[in-house]
Amino acid sequence: MERIQDSRLRLKELRVNQQLRQKDVAELCQVSDATVGHWEHLKRHVSIDCLTTLCAYYGVSADYILGLPQGLDYPGH
Repeated sequence: MERIQDSRLRLKELRVNQQLRQKDVAELCQVSDATVGHWEHLKRHVSIDCLTTLCAYYGVSADYILGLPQGLDYPGH
């Protein structure tokens, strides 16, 4: 549950730091502003397509948004 909590906090933190409204993020991801609110309140999960869009826009990794620890080893690396 901690990672999910981190993702909610990070989504909102990234949005607020960029001085964006939920409506602005909704337009980036082509969803409703209510959907963005649901992400930030853990009522829905962000789609992979939107996660990719947000990563590119904010200049952060999906791991960061999802609250995964830094420096994870991945199979084959």
